[in-house]
Amino acid sequence: MVSDKEFVKKFEQKVKNTIKKFDLISPKDKLLVAVSGGKDSTAALYLLKKLGYDVEAVTVDVGAGDFSEINLSNIEKFCSEKDILLHKLFFEGEFNCSIAKIPLLLKKKGINMRSCAVCGVLRRYLINKFVRKTTATKVVTGHNASDEAQVYLMNLFKNKQEMNARLGPMPGLIRSKLFVPRIKPLYLITEDEVEKYSKIMNFPVKYGRCPFAFDAYRNYIRTFLNDYKKINPDVHLNIVKHFLKELPMLKKKFATSKKVNVCKKCGEPAKEKICRTCQILSHLQKAL
Repeated sequence: MVSDKEFVKKFEQKVKNTIKKFDLISPKDKLLVAVSGGKDSTAALYLLKKLGYDVEAVTVDVGAGDFSEINLSNIEKFCSEKDILLHKLFFEGEFNCSIAKIPLLLKKKGINMRSCAVCGVLRRYLINKFVRKTTATKVVTGHNASDEAQVYLMNLFKNKQEMNARLGPMPGLIRSKLFVPRIKPLYLITEDEVEKYSKIMNFPVKYGRCPFAFDAYRNYIRTFLNDYKKINPDVHLNIVKHFLKELPMLKKKFATSKKVNVCKKCGEPAKEKICRTCQILSHLQKAL
C-alpha cells in the first residue's frame, strides 16, 4: 500500500517527466493556465506554480447556476491563497447569455447543438482571444490521460482521424500567431490519479460533472472505458501510449501549409468564412 506522501511524490515526478519528455515548457515561457475550479486544472495550476514557472490563471464563468458559482468561488480562494493572478471572463458579459439558456435558444431556431459543444466553442474563442492580449507564451489545460483516451476513441469510432491528428500533449496542426500554443502537463496522468492527488492536497474543488454535460456519446465511451478498467486498470494509459505511436504519422498525413483563415466578422481563426462562434451568436441574436 503506497502512502499518501509517496503517492504525491510519484505523482509530481510524473508531471515533471511529462513536461521534460514532450518539451512542453521552456525557462522563458509565461504560462496562462485555463482553470475551471475543478480538480484537473487546479492540480495543474498548483504544480506549475510549485515547480517555479511563471504562471497566471484564466477562468470562464459559463453561467451554469450554482455549479459555476461554487467553482468560481473555489478558484478565487485558491488563487488568492497561492498568490496567483486570476483573470475572469463571463459568458453573460461577453455574449449576453449563459450556457443554461444558449442551447434552448438555438433549438428555437431549429439548431440542435449539445451544451458541451456550444460551451467548448465559446470558451475556446474567449480564451484564445484573451490570451493574445497578454504576454503569455503558452496556454495550459488540465486534460489528463483519461480525457485523451476518450476523445481518441470517439474520433476513431467515427473515422475522424484528422481530429485525432490535432490531439497530443501539445495539440494542433497549425502554428500561427493567431493561436498561442496549448500544453497538457497532466497528459500521462489518469483521472483517478488526479482525483486522489487533489483530495490528498485538500484542494478547494467541487467533484462531479457539470449539470449540462449531456453528451450521450462521450458518456457512453467514458462508461465503456471505466467498465473495461476493472479488468485492465491501465486501459487509459495504454490507449494514449498507442496513440502517441500513431501521432507522428497522423500529423504528417494531415499537416497543412495553408494560411489560417480568419472570420470575416470578428477576425478570429475560422474554417469557413464565418467562424463557429459568430454563427452561434448570429442565431442567438435572432432568438433573443
